[in-house]
Amino acid sequence: MSGLDPIETFRQEAQDLLEQVEQGLLDLARRPGDRGLIDAVFRGLHTLKGSGAMFGFDALAAFTHHCETAFDRVRKGEVPASPRLVAAVLAAQDHMRALAESRPVVDGAGEALLAELRAAVEGGEAESAAPAPVAPGLNTFRIRFSLPADALVNGARPLPLLDELRDLGEARVRAITDQVPPLGQLVPTECRLAWEVLLTTQHGRDAIDDVFIFVIDEMTLEVEDLTPVAVVAEDAPVLEAGVASPDMPPAANAAGETGRAQKSGDTVRVPAERLDEMMDRVGELVIAQSRLKQLAASSSDVALRAVAEEIERLASEMRDTMMIVRMVPIAQLFGRFRRLIHDLERDTGKQIELLTEGETTELDKTVIERLADPLIHLIRNSADHGLEGAEQRLAAGKPAVGKIMLAARQSGAEVVITITDDGRGVDRARVRAKAEENGLIQPGQTLSDNELLQLIFAPGFSTAAAITNLSGRGVGMDVVKKTIEGLRGSIEISSTPGEGSVVSLRIPLTLAIIDGLLVRVGAGRYVIPLGTVEECVELTPAQDARSTGRSLITLRDELVPFIRLREQFATGTPPDPHQKIVVVSTGRERVGLVVDQILGDHQTVIKPLSSFHADIGAFSGATILGDGGVALIMDIPALVAAGQRQDAQLRAAS
Repeated sequence: MSGLDPIETFRQEAQDLLEQVEQGLLDLARRPGDRGLIDAVFRGLHTLKGSGAMFGFDALAAFTHHCETAFDRVRKGEVPASPRLVAAVLAAQDHMRALAESRPVVDGAGEALLAELRAAVEGGEAESAAPAPVAPGLNTFRIRFSLPADALVNGARPLPLLDELRDLGEARVRAITDQVPPLGQLVPTECRLAWEVLLTTQHGRDAIDDVFIFVIDEMTLEVEDLTPVAVVAEDAPVLEAGVASPDMPPAANAAGETGRAQKSGDTVRVPAERLDEMMDRVGELVIAQSRLKQLAASSSDVALRAVAEEIERLASEMRDTMMIVRMVPIAQLFGRFRRLIHDLERDTGKQIELLTEGETTELDKTVIERLADPLIHLIRNSADHGLEGAEQRLAAGKPAVGKIMLAARQSGAEVVITITDDGRGVDRARVRAKAEENGLIQPGQTLSDNELLQLIFAPGFSTAAAITNLSGRGVGMDVVKKTIEGLRGSIEISSTPGEGSVVSLRIPLTLAIIDGLLVRVGAGRYVIPLGTVEECVELTPAQDARSTGRSLITLRDELVPFIRLREQFATGTPPDPHQKIVVVSTGRERVGLVVDQILGDHQTVIKPLSSFHADIGAFSGATILGDGGVALIMDIPALVAAGQRQDAQLRAAS
């Protein structure tokens, strides 16, 4: 038996089913007549109901049954998939998620949701809808089915399946015992019975398939139509691989089962904590490999050096493989916001279209999880502050439907995520007035456009005229900035009045292990993330003397400002005669960092700073070196911002 908790397994599968149902409903809101979407939503609800009953989630199964019944009527053409019905099932889906997670629910919430669902169904009767075609007389089917041997262990129960068949009409059931072994060889937990059911019903073949819809992937099913005159429609459903047909020889059916088993084995569900534990082990391996490399470098033993090089190669490959395993497409994150846009349309009364681009871009799963809340804040802000109402848009010569674009692309060791809207843009005068009112800046203070727009992320800042359930309290954007900076990322905003705004997030691919450039400043060693490094050049004593007071160097006819880290870190040591400048990119500009010595590349396992050091803004973490020493990892955007503030203070003092 598996050591996995079956209840937890059900909850994970229920979340997947609910996500599929939600996406289907959101698509159905745009294409209400799409038969494939209607069937997909019905199958998801039916599977959730059956699985919930199987694992003892009776409240979930009973509640889901009503939504399934509503969509069964939609399937039969009795009720249209109206916006009200879709909204009612979406709201009910949130209640199902709470029941699946065993979270407390408000008393009477389920009854209120079902009342709204009934009203949506009864008020949405299609006057012109043709009644569902019913074949004259009764249909008769011979059904033979068997479950896999481990079905009982995995929670499948045959009796509810037989009860559902009886609900369809008159059913005569016979147990088939051909595969039952002698008593001495019988394993009580194995299912060796098969069943034959002679069913007389007014329903068609689809109703029988629906009974087995959530176990059909693993079982064997044969359905023979014994109706005297069988009329087969041109669009009759085709049997799927792995579902036996009376005309299919046993060998062919076995091949279908094998193919299905192989397909289902392409992916394996692994708990997230196991991946985290595995990454910790890989990190320790990288640290040990670094120590071995240092020992081998100081040894004359050729064999030791060869082994050290081989271990370094294997550790690097294992690290890269582990990184790939932890990477997930950002589509998993983007897909969540379709429901958010649906709700924002209802709350704001605006027409909003969500566009996505670069969904295949991959990020570490931990980064994906921590990005969800910041993106929700930014999208809500774009919908509430950025986009105008339909009348205002039409008056400005824009389409009535506002657009919000979510895009992602990889740039070196970072992923750039942009949230773009085609709304009114940022009112600079209003931002300045509000900032002066809140004491964030002095009246008339000179600010660059970027500095002015960055005030939006100040705590308590809001330009909303009134407090609503979406915004107005000045809480959210400052949290967004802190979260992004906590991911060692940066956030920028640009805006064109009347055309819209763009918020750009630059996020590192992973938070666990990075390639770094190990440098020395004074007596201390530091790591610069290699993804930010563009080039390294020497700072000659003559250049150093000429740049005193202005901190600029000319590289290929371009002026590049630089920061003397020795002064920034207050090392109190004289500079080396041959200083180096490491040119890094912060996204918008290039800045040089003056170091005393470049020690080489270093696979950096990121360790968080202690609570005592967490407020030091120039560093994002630390790493353990091969000799057991500790090197701080530079936070390049924060370090550059600190250097700029220091230069501004020096200029003001002079």
